[in-house]
Amino acid sequence: MYPSNYQLVKHPLPLTEESWLSFIKVAANERPLYKKEGNVLQFGQVAASFAGIPQGEDEYYSQLSEYVHSHGLVLLSEDSLFNKLETDRLQTIQTAISSTQSRNPSINDFVLMLEEKNFLLKLEHPIMNLQIKLALIEMLKKCSENEDGGLVGEGFVQVFLDVLGWTLTYLDEYLYKADPEKNMPAFLWYGNYTKSHQYLLFFLLEVGCDVISFTPAGGDALGIAAEAGHATFRRNYPKKRDPERFPAEQIRNSATVAYRASKEIENILTDTGGLLYKSWQLRDYVPSVITLKTTYEELFMVAEEKAMVRPYFEMKDKSVSIPALFAKINGVSHNRREYWKRLHRLILQENAFLVKTLPFSTGANSDFRFHYHKSMDREGFLDPQKMSGAHYWKYHHMPEWLQTAIATAIRRICANPWLKAQNNEKVDDVRVYLFTQGMQIPENILKMLQKFDYSQEVPKVIIYNNELNGSITRPDAALLLLLNQLGADLVIYNPAGRSDIEKFIDKRIFVSHWLEDVVFDQELREPSVMKKIIMQGLFKTLRSD
Repeated sequence: MYPSNYQLVKHPLPLTEESWLSFIKVAANERPLYKKEGNVLQFGQVAASFAGIPQGEDEYYSQLSEYVHSHGLVLLSEDSLFNKLETDRLQTIQTAISSTQSRNPSINDFVLMLEEKNFLLKLEHPIMNLQIKLALIEMLKKCSENEDGGLVGEGFVQVFLDVLGWTLTYLDEYLYKADPEKNMPAFLWYGNYTKSHQYLLFFLLEVGCDVISFTPAGGDALGIAAEAGHATFRRNYPKKRDPERFPAEQIRNSATVAYRASKEIENILTDTGGLLYKSWQLRDYVPSVITLKTTYEELFMVAEEKAMVRPYFEMKDKSVSIPALFAKINGVSHNRREYWKRLHRLILQENAFLVKTLPFSTGANSDFRFHYHKSMDREGFLDPQKMSGAHYWKYHHMPEWLQTAIATAIRRICANPWLKAQNNEKVDDVRVYLFTQGMQIPENILKMLQKFDYSQEVPKVIIYNNELNGSITRPDAALLLLLNQLGADLVIYNPAGRSDIEKFIDKRIFVSHWLEDVVFDQELREPSVMKKIIMQGLFKTLRSD
């Protein structure tokens, strides 16, 4: 039992740009400044604000993704926060506020009324229930000081309803088990913010949580908390940009550094053992992709390797991480013979599909918006089981393992849409578009995917776009994003170096290589019949060794 006058004292930790994450990972009772004595519990708290973007934008967003998806920080943003209070309950709260305002109460009396009417969040730890009330009192005091009209002003009421609604319907699961003697939740704010968002972050700091803010466009989401006396570490980067959509899943772009030669990999396999897989051993695993960033020369070395010997191949919890390529080759190299030789080695590999005529996806004109929203789970993401069991699902004739893989890949491209919005589309419109196009995989591509044994040869789609054979369309781009999430290698050749997939797909998801010469109207030189026989025989020999 804890006495009613038990106190929590929060101390700002001495942070740097490099050290704040290491403090987050440490339990409260192992951090500096932790002390429990009598009825006072003291602990260290992380509060940091990062405004703007450092020079490396790709690394910046990749790191943010890792903070949430790998290190467990809870994401808060304009997109993730929405008030889900039921209409009846909201009306009850508003009625209670109106009746209380007429009596011109103090902040303490106002919070007492909220507690009596069971409007406050109830937590597991007894100390934290008291802390919730104290934090709310401090936030409301600050709000009443800043907003015209105090407790009866429109600004005060709006902030209060926003913070209360977010706390009861979104933050409850994260705050419920908060324990200042062990672990407190850590929240990451991302993107632009409103006044209500600033008061929410102030409230969370008052509760005792760790709060870190990243605002690419600049500004300080912790500004109100700083005004109220919270010492926050602040770092300003010179570059300011409108925030990109936060990745719903971890960005997994891995750079290869001097890709290992085939013989070295074979030696590792021989020495360690246990890294060879039987045919179709991983059929019931769900694939996820790690997009490899390679040099131009490394691309062809990686392309000839089986998935299981590529860098970052991994199996875990019935999921298999497939290292795959997504690259565009602009221009033509001085050494034309070498250029064509490399292209031919790609297209002659087993389970490779060469696109010579564009577009290569038929696309869909219908709108699957209703089906999209009916296929959601409680978290607001697509449910693979709902999709594969629906009447609109066009892949019932495929093996069950492939249906699961396709449904999961559609979920991922919709959760984190790398397709660019067009014609004033909102994010939800882009997601519906990707969902709709995901139901239109051509039969020849389905056959290619059905032959994909996840540890073995990686399927490939090679597009040769010389602008004489058509143009890449938006449905093509949507299909490429889906194939990327299914682990296929994707290589687009454009001898003239013109924009094609860049018009539709975020440039961060693929790698561009620029060769020495720009050549217009370059016809595709396909390998001779003799060359096909020789090279395909060579690949079969290498695979059997």
